[in-house]
Order: sequence, then C-alpha cells, then structure tokens
Amino acid sequence: MANIKSQIKRNRQNEKRRVRNRIFRGAARTAVAQARAASAANAPDTKEAIMKAVSVLDRAAQRGVLHPNNAARRKGRLMKKLAAFNPHEAPVEEKKAKKPAAKKAAPKKAAAKKKSA
Repeated sequence: MANIKSQIKRNRQNEKRRVRNRIFRGAARTAVAQARAASAANAPDTKEAIMKAVSVLDRAAQRGVLHPNNAARRKGRLMKKLAAFNPHEAPVEEKKAKKPAAKKAAPKKAAAKKKSA
C-alpha cells in the first residue's frame, strides 16, 4: 500500500481508467468473436458483423485502450475473412473421415553396446 499522497492519487486514477478501459476492450473482443463466428458459419450477416467489429476496434484504438497496430492487425485478419466470404455458398459441415488402419512400426535396432576399457 502506498504511503505517498501522489501515489495514492495515482492508484485511484489508474483504477478508474482500468474500469473504463475494460468496457471498450470487452466490447472489442465480443464484436471480433461474433464476426469470427458469423464468418465460420457462413451466415448471411457476416459482412455487417465484420464491419461492426472493425468500427469497435477503431474506437478502442482511438481511445488508447488498444495499440493502433494491434487494432490494425485484428482488422486485417477480419477483412481477409470478409474477402474470402462467399454469401452464396451453403454452410460447410465437416464430416468425420475414417482414419486408415494404423501401420505397425518396424522394430527398433538394438543400440550398439559400448565396451568399457
């Protein structure tokens, strides 16, 4: 616990900022997660979800909650998914492929024994 008045005040300020920043950081995470989910499900509202996430990331970077390069990297990844998005393609369902029978491993050669001198 701080004894110095200025440090006590600084701790109060930091706590207020931390709580305020959590709101924007959490909103950015939520928006990005929703955009990824929409993209993975090939949902028709994928474009809107991605654009909303980009907007939220921009807002967080502008307020200093996220580093601008961090926001740019996340936006780039989302835009890459948007570019690959095909709204006319049906949702992809993964089928479990049967695994081929495991091959028996060849027996290991015995290591050469060293003779002690």
